[in-house]
Amino acid sequence: MIKRTYALLILISLNFSTWANPQIIELINNAGNAEDYPGKNSLIIFDSTMVDVQETGLSYVDIHKLIKILSPAGAKNNAVIKFGYDPLSAYIEIKQVNIYRKSGEVEELDMSKVLDYPAPARAIYWGSREKMIEVGRLEPGDAVEVFLFRKGFTYALLLDGDDDKYIPPMRGHFYDIVEFWSSDPVIEKVYQVKIPKDKFLQYEFYNGEVRSSLVPTENKWVYTFTKNDFSQPKREPRMVARSDEFPKLLLSTSPDWKAKSLWFYGVNEDFGSFESTPDIDAKVKEILEGAKDEMDSISRLTHWTADNIRYSGISMGEGEGYTLHNGEMNFTDRCGVCKDKAGMLITFLRAAGFESYPAMTMAGSRIDYIPADQFNHSVTLVKLSDGKYHLLDPTWVPFLRELWSSAEQQQNYLPGIPEGADLKITPVSPPENHYLKIIGNSVLKSDGTLEGEFILEAEGQTDAAIRRMFTSNYKSNWNATLKRELIRVHPRAEIFEMNYGEPYNYMSGPININIKFRIPDYAIITDEEIIFTPLVVSNIFKRAMTHLYFSTDLDERQYNFRDRCSRQVQLEETVKLPKNVTSVYIPDTPMSSGPAASFKGGYKVEGDKLMVFENLKFKKRIYEPDDWGSFREAVMMQKKITEEPVILEIID
Repeated sequence: MIKRTYALLILISLNFSTWANPQIIELINNAGNAEDYPGKNSLIIFDSTMVDVQETGLSYVDIHKLIKILSPAGAKNNAVIKFGYDPLSAYIEIKQVNIYRKSGEVEELDMSKVLDYPAPARAIYWGSREKMIEVGRLEPGDAVEVFLFRKGFTYALLLDGDDDKYIPPMRGHFYDIVEFWSSDPVIEKVYQVKIPKDKFLQYEFYNGEVRSSLVPTENKWVYTFTKNDFSQPKREPRMVARSDEFPKLLLSTSPDWKAKSLWFYGVNEDFGSFESTPDIDAKVKEILEGAKDEMDSISRLTHWTADNIRYSGISMGEGEGYTLHNGEMNFTDRCGVCKDKAGMLITFLRAAGFESYPAMTMAGSRIDYIPADQFNHSVTLVKLSDGKYHLLDPTWVPFLRELWSSAEQQQNYLPGIPEGADLKITPVSPPENHYLKIIGNSVLKSDGTLEGEFILEAEGQTDAAIRRMFTSNYKSNWNATLKRELIRVHPRAEIFEMNYGEPYNYMSGPININIKFRIPDYAIITDEEIIFTPLVVSNIFKRAMTHLYFSTDLDERQYNFRDRCSRQVQLEETVKLPKNVTSVYIPDTPMSSGPAASFKGGYKVEGDKLMVFENLKFKKRIYEPDDWGSFREAVMMQKKITEEPVILEIID
């Protein structure tokens, strides 16, 4: 029987030892082996975190972790111990590492061998670093014990010096987000926080249960959370972020989201993030020359910012994290991350006379109601003449016809406005706003050659998916990229005429592509039968139909799942056949409709003509498990038409 570690924070001190701790050895011996955890490479015997919060909100964190190696892969995965940090806002120290060999020997690593180096980076170069020490060769049955100390937080703000730079941006407040899942099985995880008695700590445990206790000391409250015998639940394909569905603990001393909203507004106004300059005023005047109305003005400013401020974050010292860099810096450098793009747009809008503010959001996952800082993205708010705030996102709309990316629908956000605001959520965008329409007319010749043309039109996020074939490609590759869409259906496809307008002129209207094609040997034609699938319903331009990448093998779902965006798909083709025919086999595609998706489509045969049509609607971006039935059925019907050719009998 595997013995639990019980109250590790009591049994095992965080004081370091250079001798073989008999309690640790006992835990390792009783923890179990590979046969007790089939398919697992490592076992976390315990993972203990102790947090000591100061009056300023600064937290001192001690971490004590013991990992047992179960397989050669686990030995490889743990051969190096590595922790990342941002020196502008956090300090980290690997205090001690012990190796408990299965032979009974105990080795203490030389801490002078710890390396501190710039972390690998792409697109964002904020000076993040990593501390690393090589453990070396391990064997199944060995165990690694790690003592780690850190202070600070995960975002940097304005610097004063000494420990002040480690104090959280919202001075005096503390928050934390603690995951209680792991790819490796965990025997026990303990998280303990000591907090001054004059601070009110909110907390909630999501997606499961945890043992908790609250004990007073002379000056602080001590909260302890413990969970035993767990690992990461089994994931489902295309599910939402793990943090939305797997067990986690949120803690915060911030009273509510409105307090955070007011703070976010104030810290940027105090810093002067959105002050204009004569050069910015001149550029705004240039951009707005000839603007028709307020929406045209906002569109011009949003798209100039989106298209002309390159996404590339470099370390600028002051102002990383929640403080947006000032407009002069952004306009001069013409590069930055989401907050720089958002800040540049706010500066532009204010220079043009609009009322505009920043907002924080979390791209890719939910923000829960405990006001811990669950943010990774910054966007822009503008107040229109209707008196309402409207969202803009210059980061996600380069060469996109939208002003707010509908790939962010059903996403929480927190405005930083003078009156303060509660947590909000972006609305669902109707599927009709993101349509893909392909209409084709073709002729099937007696030798099996299919010849004809089709017209594609797309809007919204679907327009973006198609337009990226051009805007993310060299112009010299545009024609070849289009041809590959047909070659993917049939290797002998030929395009002898194509017209796609001016893809970079995205504000002139939805993208429109006209292609004339020829595909030899496309259909199987005998003296008695014709067998083929019309081109338009053969998954051309699948890149714009991400629902087709869903596996339909699951009968039911346990977790929420997500697609790229809501969308409507309309596919039609009329094929003139070489002979009059009657149908022998046509895929059965009954109409379906539900809260998540709908499908209507099928074939029709009239003499020497075959007509096919499909009309699908996918009505959300984030779906609940109960939505899977109608979503899955719509996908299955479209795939059925794609994968099952029609069989037609020649009758004359």
